[in-house]
Amino acid sequence: MPASPSTARAINDRVALRLLQQEGPLTAGQLKQLTGLSRPTVADLVERLTAAGLIEVVGESGEQRRGPNARLYGIVADRAHLAALDVRTEGVSVVVCDLLGRELARASVPIADDTGTGPAVEQAVTLVERAAKEAGAERLHTVGVGAPGLIDPATGELRDSSGLPEWHRRLVAALQERLPARVIVENETNLAALAEQRDGAARDRGTFVLLWLGHGTGAAVVLDGRLRRGASGGTGEIGFLPVPGTSTLPSATDCEGGFHSLAGSAAIAELAAGHGLVATAASPGEPEAAALVRQAVATLSSPSSPSPSASSGADRFLSALADRLAIGAASVVAVLDPGCVVLGGEVGQAGGEVLATRVGERLTRMSPLPVEVRASTLGGGAVLRGALLTARESAQDDLFAPRSR
Repeated sequence: MPASPSTARAINDRVALRLLQQEGPLTAGQLKQLTGLSRPTVADLVERLTAAGLIEVVGESGEQRRGPNARLYGIVADRAHLAALDVRTEGVSVVVCDLLGRELARASVPIADDTGTGPAVEQAVTLVERAAKEAGAERLHTVGVGAPGLIDPATGELRDSSGLPEWHRRLVAALQERLPARVIVENETNLAALAEQRDGAARDRGTFVLLWLGHGTGAAVVLDGRLRRGASGGTGEIGFLPVPGTSTLPSATDCEGGFHSLAGSAAIAELAAGHGLVATAASPGEPEAAALVRQAVATLSSPSSPSPSASSGADRFLSALADRLAIGAASVVAVLDPGCVVLGGEVGQAGGEVLATRVGERLTRMSPLPVEVRASTLGGGAVLRGALLTARESAQDDLFAPRSR
């Protein structure tokens, strides 16, 4: 059945808004060309969207002939302000952006292990409020939160997980109480995968697995363009994967003895120490493992290595680390056949192509299934980026939705 006039208008409006989001400011003539709509239809939708406060004239196209078609229309960026949070066990980072994703403010706060639940929550919420004020946002429309742990697929809430601070769960509720905003929480590794797919190492992949390598370990699974969470939200809890090379087995409440014991930051640091490597973190909060891996790669890449023994130690360390990572990756490849594994997080980015190539070579020997191993291009920043993308898409879905007339 043909669409009703109101439905057709709503569809045309959303198409135009998405084009303005993706392409930037456009003239009415360019909208006509890209949408295939008639000139009167485009004129009507421009008038409609302008009256709704969603688009505005942002300049002129530079055409010689003056007139309506020479005006450049763009989305009203400050129609909504968004916040993205990266919640770690050691602190919180926040970025505040406009509706187009332009960064307006950024801040972070460390939270010590011995900080009580109440004070920790207050520090985090205050950080968000201050960042919003600095950005000039009277209110936040949507807040995207990336946190470690399981997200209940039925409620969308962060589940109580052993080993994680209590203030993580309390923070989401506090944000909902203190801020007049929609709060969306998602597992940090899942958000990192979304960011790598949109803006990072997996832009050309509809199916891939992100292997998160930071302070801890995790995985995110994207199949046929969709993020897969599993029946209980636990897809990707690879830290609990039983693997050879550990002294015990993981339990339902402790991933010690699982893949985490081979590839977590502390385990990598111990491995590096055994090969005589030392390094200093480049920034506060950076996993020690990332600094060690980056130093090892730099040592191999330097034309004037400090000494043959240093180069040899770095080489042996990276080879041993690749052996460990391949064990976990091979299990994922055997079950999912993703065709592509991205080494994510701070460690994956620090290892770059050097580490990715070594892991790929080992997977080729271990698995009959073809798989490409890539290094993250976003590293630890992928969580904030993914949280922002999620918040922005949610806000745009709300603001761009057809309104009853």
